[in-house]
Amino acid sequence: MSEKILVVEDDVNIAELLRLYLEREGMRVTVAHDGEAGVAAFEREGPDLTLLDIMLPRLDGWGVLRQIRAKSDAPVIMVTAKGETFDKVTGLEMGADDYIVKPFDVKEVAARIRAVLRRYGGEKPESRKRLVFDKLVIDMESFVLTVDGKRVDIPPKEMELLYHLALSPNRVYTRNQLLDEVWGFDYFGDSRTVDVHIKRLREKLENVSDQWALKTVWGVGYKFELRDQEEK
Repeated sequence: MSEKILVVEDDVNIAELLRLYLEREGMRVTVAHDGEAGVAAFEREGPDLTLLDIMLPRLDGWGVLRQIRAKSDAPVIMVTAKGETFDKVTGLEMGADDYIVKPFDVKEVAARIRAVLRRYGGEKPESRKRLVFDKLVIDMESFVLTVDGKRVDIPPKEMELLYHLALSPNRVYTRNQLLDEVWGFDYFGDSRTVDVHIKRLREKLENVSDQWALKTVWGVGYKFELRDQEEK
């Protein structure tokens, strides 16, 4: 089945260029020209991926992204003329999966879409969107983390990092693997951002259970360790 792509872009010429090229690549494209129309189209169409401009009339891209993330973890690529580091970090920390700066090559946009969709691996089974361990529930469908029976407020990237690690218990990930697979872009800064997010996760999860833990593998990276019951 061809991918459903939502393009939220107020520049009619750019939107039409994207629509024509992506449809030629076999994708099904819906276009919205302002933020409110973009939210309505997302709810109506349920796209596999959204290309989202920041500078939009009626509701800007940040507002659209917040509303999308309140309901869905479907991938979002930010598309904007703004290239400052602040904008990139803001979008990625709010839950965007990638970031493209205008002017761009439509071939690059199509390649980025394919790459992000590959990382998502197509539609995930519903059961894998909700991971349950002792005193820990990671629910990506509702984007809710429950620790020892209590709901815990958590930033999007911390939630995504925890989910990614817990999805493959005992697998060790390097920092660069986590940056590529969770942040989903060619990282332009310091890989210690992973360390910072792990530290914050540990503050929320430490000593909750003796059946699992976020572990550092020195000189390599991190893993979500699921301990064998017989070891205790």
